[in-house]
Amino acid sequence: MILAQALDATYWGFLGRGIGAILLYAVIGILMMLVGFWAIDLTTPGKLPQMVRAGLPNAVTITAAGMLSMAFIIVIAIYVSAGSLLQGLISSLVFGLVGIIAQVAAVRLLEWVTGIDIGEVIQSEEPRAAAKVVAAAHVALGLIVAVAVF
Repeated sequence: MILAQALDATYWGFLGRGIGAILLYAVIGILMMLVGFWAIDLTTPGKLPQMVRAGLPNAVTITAAGMLSMAFIIVIAIYVSAGSLLQGLISSLVFGLVGIIAQVAAVRLLEWVTGIDIGEVIQSEEPRAAAKVVAAAHVALGLIVAVAVF
């Protein structure tokens, strides 16, 4: 009771808006992570979720790096959002989605340029050096795209 009286009357509204904003940005972030995973799966030969569940080491490595790179992009998209809450949510969503598209396209282009047969690599039951190259490309290009969003 004493604490409630000691705080400014506008504090509770501020706190409620802040909590609401956190929850809305979290929902946007989670949705974009799902879209990012779907984009990686869509552009990768085979059923990526099944390969990950089966524990194929290269599929797990590349997927983990892809998700990390998507997180970089989404975090920066949320960080640079400005304006009202609605404007911030919309810009986060748009910048995040454009960043995800750029990320996936860049990784696929790199695989093509280097001649890596990603389908063969991710379906292998033995760890492959090429998987580390693709994973590193995901992280590096994710950082580049995230900075481009910034």
